[in-house]
Amino acid sequence: MKHNKNPIMENKEKLPWELVEEILSRVPPKPLVRFRTVCKRWNTLFDDNTFINNHKMTFRFIVVTKSKVYSVSLNPEIEVSELTLDIPGLNNQKPNDLVDCNGLLLCGMKEGAVVCNPWSGQIRCIKAEVSQSSLEYRGLGYDGNRIGKKIVYETLAFYLNTISSTTAWRIDDLGTDTWKQVLKEVKDETPPQNLFYMHSTRGVSLNGNLFWVAYYQSHRSLLLVVSFDFGSGKYFNFCGLPCVENDHSDALVLRVFRGDRFSLLKQCHVTKKIQIWVAKDKIDNGHSRDVKWMTFMEVSIPDLPYLVQKQSYPQPSYFIDDKRDKRLVVCSCDVNGRAWIYVVGESKLISKTRLDSVVDPWPLHCTCFPSLVMVHGCPREDKEKKKKKQNYVLIFLSLCFLFGCLGSLSCFLA
Repeated sequence: MKHNKNPIMENKEKLPWELVEEILSRVPPKPLVRFRTVCKRWNTLFDDNTFINNHKMTFRFIVVTKSKVYSVSLNPEIEVSELTLDIPGLNNQKPNDLVDCNGLLLCGMKEGAVVCNPWSGQIRCIKAEVSQSSLEYRGLGYDGNRIGKKIVYETLAFYLNTISSTTAWRIDDLGTDTWKQVLKEVKDETPPQNLFYMHSTRGVSLNGNLFWVAYYQSHRSLLLVVSFDFGSGKYFNFCGLPCVENDHSDALVLRVFRGDRFSLLKQCHVTKKIQIWVAKDKIDNGHSRDVKWMTFMEVSIPDLPYLVQKQSYPQPSYFIDDKRDKRLVVCSCDVNGRAWIYVVGESKLISKTRLDSVVDPWPLHCTCFPSLVMVHGCPREDKEKKKKKQNYVLIFLSLCFLFGCLGSLSCFLA
């Protein structure tokens, strides 16, 4: 008895994998979420940072005004695009701050907060308890909890009770949609929490934990990195900084470098000189203070502006492009509150671009590398708005037609 050959398996190898990647890199992010179910290889590809970085709709910064959300990409020219994110309350108020974590954004609002994936468009609203209406959201992270294979993210918020003049910290679990209080504790000989202060309220997320540059109340120029562990609900003195003495007027920004270690940018408010250090080794999940820093880049350019124009305004956002001659890319505002992108080499200011599309002054901004991480608990689309899988396949087949391979792929996806 003869068996009919499977047309899918018969035609599967006719399309080179490199061409499949190229076609998928032109598909909008929302369809890619549904394409995860096509096969294991595609699902693995969508978690590959190389694929995300090479996607035609990738970006590097998110800029938020009172009414709009923008993405900023470098391809290699700087492009600004308005994102159609339906963030509740954005038309009436600008978020208090933005914090990124694995491609997700935490937008702290006057009442509650929003966790969203700006690439896929998924949004989840967080409502504070009635007795905690004055919550200030500090960051997004996670512990070891999972639902299936998916990480369950948590938010950290600071609560000030104006009646009793007491403060507390709360964690909201996106998996259970419940709040819990955590104690302010610091390990070993580090002073209690009320004796050190955050240099910047914006936390940096790495390995699920949050990190800040902080300083001692008794020695304001002595700065360090403190961390918050979502698993234990405790603060830790994590490590020292490579720059021992600092002025609080200096720009001092901690970021994640290469996905597994820290980078630190410092700009002297007097000389405007920029120094960048990176951690020599990967940062693990422990609380070791043994972090070795090494100088990565120093820039002294006369026409480079000062990156912090208002002390009450968040620090500049930046990332390091070490694949192209050690370039530093910074987003900050000028004295008039207009947003700019500066691309800096080791010896010169390569370019500076004003983001004219961003009309409102003093927008919030942060570095954000896209991902297809799911926002747990976000509401499903209405049936009328929900796209059917056949429509996504049509998009994909249209792109295949442009590459002259419609026949092979239609059999492959039949």
